[in-house]
Amino acid sequence: MTTPSEKKQAEVEKTLRLAPVVAVVVIDDLAAAVPMAKALVAGGIPAIEITLRTPVALDAIRAIAGEVEGAVVGSGTVLTPKDLKASENAGARFAVSPGATRNLLDAADSSVLPWLPAAATASEAMTLAERGYHFLKFFPAVPAGGHALLKAWASPLPNIKFCPTGGIRENTAPDFLASPNVVCVGGTWLTPADAVKAGDWKKIEELARTAAALKAGA
Repeated sequence: MTTPSEKKQAEVEKTLRLAPVVAVVVIDDLAAAVPMAKALVAGGIPAIEITLRTPVALDAIRAIAGEVEGAVVGSGTVLTPKDLKASENAGARFAVSPGATRNLLDAADSSVLPWLPAAATASEAMTLAERGYHFLKFFPAVPAGGHALLKAWASPLPNIKFCPTGGIRENTAPDFLASPNVVCVGGTWLTPADAVKAGDWKKIEELARTAAALKAGA
């Protein structure tokens, strides 16, 4: 029988495998949320992580969840159990954190929301795997050691797959995606601030289409 935690891990994997890139987005203007998400989905990037770094983030999640067909919207920068619950209430389909704490781990156990915690060291990854997390965010990817470190982990940590995020750009994403333990990458380059501010949804759709054509190694 599949346990609740196994079911949530399966949902995390399903989301991460939707495309080679998960769009990581900071929303300052709520009016931009829906058209931006529509552009990403049209370009082939359905998984959208709205970071909880602005006052309108939860409203943006709610709007995208309710109005953008094909979008799988989640929350990012989830730091507390309160953030996790608020994300669930806003209609998020998944949640992402830059690390993991005991309180968050306990809250995630009782939450229905699939959660992607982060690790930056082998010890952190092993500790999370002991709790049943076999899909992890690797953050901050570039400062923590980049694709070379992830490739070094592939053999000794064969049962853990990663979504590296942090400092990755369009030209470096293929290096990460080539690693056998990388399912996808998190990317902020799909929604450049100037394009969002200008309402240049065509540019965002084109960036998404290019990202969707990348190939993952895992």
